[in-house]
Amino acid sequence: MSAITFFATTDLERIVGFYTETVGADVWLEQPDCTILKYDNQLLGFCEREEADTEGILTFVSPDRAGVDEMHDRLGERAREDPHENDRYDIYQFFADDPDGRTVEFQTFLHETDEI
Repeated sequence: MSAITFFATTDLERIVGFYTETVGADVWLEQPDCTILKYDNQLLGFCEREEADTEGILTFVSPDRAGVDEMHDRLGERAREDPHENDRYDIYQFFADDPDGRTVEFQTFLHETDEI
């Protein structure tokens, strides 16, 4: 079984552009007022609404530090901070904002994990 996480957005075209052009997601399914994106094993749905859902954190996991650094370069001014090690969780990460103001995290685990 798979899952889709949906968020409301006030500008569907802009948010889809951000996640496809900047982050690298692909459009998986178009619906009348919603677009479902696929990024590796993650399905994210964004639907045009009068107010945006901005709670929570969307975390994208890279296989290595180079992937996190590359995403930091792509995001430019949207990044809140430089990539850094987080000893508590044994990860390398940074946070950014998407066009709706949602928190987006890019990270890699610095320890072995099971394959997803």
